[in-house]
Order: sequence, then structure tokens, then C-alpha cells
Amino acid sequence: MQNSEDVTFGGSGLNRAAHLRGDDSAAVLWARDDARVLPLWRGKPLIDGGAAVRLPVGHTVLEHTVNGAIFLGMDNDTPVFAQDVSGWTPKDLSAEDMVQFFDPSKQQHPDLPAGQVFSELRGVMAQLSARDAELVASAKSLFDWHRTHRFCSACGQESVMTMAGWQRDCPSCKRSHFPRTDPVVIMLITHGNSVLMGRSPQWPEGMYSLLAGFVEPGETIEAAVRREVFEEAGVRVGAVDYLASQPWPYPSSLMFGCRGEAQAREITIDPVEIEHALWISREEMLDVFAGTHPVIKPARVGAIAHFILQHWLADRLD
Repeated sequence: MQNSEDVTFGGSGLNRAAHLRGDDSAAVLWARDDARVLPLWRGKPLIDGGAAVRLPVGHTVLEHTVNGAIFLGMDNDTPVFAQDVSGWTPKDLSAEDMVQFFDPSKQQHPDLPAGQVFSELRGVMAQLSARDAELVASAKSLFDWHRTHRFCSACGQESVMTMAGWQRDCPSCKRSHFPRTDPVVIMLITHGNSVLMGRSPQWPEGMYSLLAGFVEPGETIEAAVRREVFEEAGVRVGAVDYLASQPWPYPSSLMFGCRGEAQAREITIDPVEIEHALWISREEMLDVFAGTHPVIKPARVGAIAHFILQHWLADRLD
């Protein structure tokens, strides 16, 4: 697929410097005057305009850290870390906003200048530079992993963060645990001039996307595409091709974008899997992208579904 790595979170050539993740090496980097920290609050990066804010080590905002610092890599010659500052409780925090599918609220810390706010990543991801997007996505996924994997899966003892945030070690049984990425297929299924779209019941009104699902153990990407489409929409798929991939930090997936050819148009949805599915012609999809379709809203800019559909409309999949 042309320009496949231009997708949001698609990679920026960051030097992840894995050889410097040892705790002693990371401590030396942390002590450097030019070291910088990306703070996240409840998964939200600190944003100023369209850029992720990097704070100096020792900034007062970082006093709210609830986990150790994670070494993300070297941005040119600058060591970049991330810290979770969820120990801070903003005034007038709206619990209702925090549980929405998309949290529109922004949090302003009193020790930061106006305009620097913690923002929902999905709302700003398309504005970030490739480097900022890669750094923030990595940090968000790692913090989610630490939050949900505090205890050793072998013996149940609480484990500890090591290797500058890229490992957890169990002090009891001595096992080491590493971050995991969940493989997910998301597919452009076409029949003639139309593409198959669906929606989950918990999504906002008008939100449709390409069908998607997790790859199961022992399954190829191609087989997962065919299985998921049949399970969700009752549509048989023939040939399957790979298009592009996207790290998706919700919480830690790697989306494999594929295309497949439907063998028939009849749809029989599984209501447990999806709420609705339909075929959308290329002409209708142009209306969707223009925001003039009577039912379907445009896919979120920055998501791989939007990226693939945009290339499909422009005939740039090959």
C-alpha cells in the first residue's frame, strides 16, 4: 500500500535505545540536564496546541507520579521519559466525562501555563508530529500494561517495574514479565464498488467503521479476516491482502489493515458482535467524508479505518 507508514502512530524512526534500558543506564540518562519527561494523566498526554509537552526532570507536576519513569528512547540526542501523574486530582473533575466513549474534557494543572492541558489522545492524535505520536502511544500502552499487570501471573506476588519500565520482575518466583501487544485485523471488505461497514452498540450515534477483531492463537492474519467477517456479518471472504499496520494504544493493540473480496452481498449480523452492518458505495463514502451522509459520520481522522478508506477512495491501495 502506498504511503502505508504515514498512518498515525506509524513510526517516526525513534531510536528506542533498548541497550540503555538497564536501570543503571537509565538512571544516568535521567540525571542529565537535557532529559525530558512526557507526563500522562489517566492516559491523557499533556498537549500544547498540536504538540506533546516535554517537561524537565524535577518539574512540580511530576510530584504526582504514581509509577516509576519509563525510558522511551533517544529523540536525536535527548533522552525522553514518560511518567504517569494520575496522582493529581483536578478541581471540578467530571466523572461523567471520564466514562464517555470519547472524553472531551481537558485538565489544566495550576503549575502549568495556559494552553498546556491534558487531552484525550483520540482528539489530538492527527495533530501530533510522527515523533510525538510514537512517543505518546508507547507511553500510554506501557502505563496501561503496568496498571493491569501488577501481579505475577505465575504465583500472584506483586511484581516490580524494572528495565526502565519495559519489564516487571517477581520478587517471589523470580519470573520476568514483558509488555504484550494484541494483534487485531481491521479489513476493507469490498464487493464491486461497495465497502462493508459496521457499528458496535456502544459507539456514538452515526459512528460506523470497517469490521475488526482480534487474531486468535494459532491463526493467520488472513484466516482471522475471513473468520471475523463471517462471524460478525455472515459474509464469506475470498482473497485477502495486507495493506498497512497501526499501533493502537487502546489499550495496546497492533492493527493489521487488510483488504478482502466478499463472495456475496447478503448480510446476517451477529447481534452479540455488532449492532448493524451495511454496504456503502464509493459515491456514498464520498458523502460520508464530506460530512453530508444522512446516517454515517466520517471515521475519526488518525484512525487506520479513515486512512484505509481515504486511500480506497483515491485508488491508492496498490
